[in-house]
Amino acid sequence: MGQMRSLTVLAVAVLPLVFSTPAMGVADIAKVQTGAAFHQGSAKRAQTDGQQLGVRSSKRTRPLALVYRGPASCQGCSEAAARLVKSARQKFRVAYVGPKERRKLTTSTLRKAALYVQPGGDTSVARADKLMGAKAKKLIIRYVRDGGRYLGICQGAYLAGSMPGMGLLQPGNTGQYIATEGASTKSTRDTVIPVRWGAKHRSMFFQDGPYFTTGSARGVQVHARYTNGRIAALTKRVGAGRIGVVGPHPEAPASWYRAIGAKNYSKQGRVLGHRLINSAMARR
Repeated sequence: MGQMRSLTVLAVAVLPLVFSTPAMGVADIAKVQTGAAFHQGSAKRAQTDGQQLGVRSSKRTRPLALVYRGPASCQGCSEAAARLVKSARQKFRVAYVGPKERRKLTTSTLRKAALYVQPGGDTSVARADKLMGAKAKKLIIRYVRDGGRYLGICQGAYLAGSMPGMGLLQPGNTGQYIATEGASTKSTRDTVIPVRWGAKHRSMFFQDGPYFTTGSARGVQVHARYTNGRIAALTKRVGAGRIGVVGPHPEAPASWYRAIGAKNYSKQGRVLGHRLINSAMARR
C-alpha cells in the first residue's frame, strides 16, 4: 500500500511527517482477506501459476500478466492485484514473479509478458526500492521502454517515480498526498477517500498513496484527481511502452472495506482499475 518517504525524497514540499515509518493496518487487512502468512511453504510454491489463480491450461494463449510478489510487496496485496488484472477485459492469464516464485524477474521472463504489475507494500518506499534491487529495476525499465506495459498501485506507483524509484514518470514524479495542502485525509491509516475519476465523483480505498506530477511530459493522460486537484491516477507513454499508476487502491476487495468498518466500494474500484488497465494497454 502507500508508503512514507524521507524528507529528501520529495522536492516538491517540506513535509512535517517522518516518512520512513512503516504504514499501519496493512497486515491486519490482508489477513482478513487471505488468512495465511505472506510467504507460504515450498509445497504451495511448487504449484503452477495457473493452479494458484484458477487458470486452466487451455487458456495459455491469453496475454500474460506478471504480478510481483515478494519482500517489496505486502501480505494480500499481490493477490488482490492479481484478481483485478485477471478480471480485466483483456482476459489475461496471470502469474506471480519474484525471488521466491517459480518465475523470477529476468529479461526472458519479462519478454513473455504483456503487462507487469507492481502492487502495494507495507514498508517505506526507500526500503522497497532497496528490496527490489538495482538489477530488477533496470530490467523493468528496459522492459517498459522496449514496449512493455507497467501497472503501479500505491507503493508500486511510488516506485515509478524518482529518488527512490525507477524514473518511469520523468520529467514528472510522485509525492505524498496526505502531506499536501487541502488533502482529504492527513492520516496514514487505512481509509476511504473521495476522488474525481473522469467526470464523476468516486470513493476509493486509500492508505498513504502518492499523487503525481507530470512536468512537461507528453503522452500523459490524467484519469483521476484528488479533491485538492492533485493527480491521483494517470497513464503515460514511456519509450515504446506505457505505464499506468494510481494512488488509491482500485483492487481493494470487500474484506479490506469491512476491516475498517467502511461502506464497500470494491465493485466500483474494480471498474476504475479496469479503465486504467485498458489505457495502459492501449497502443497509442
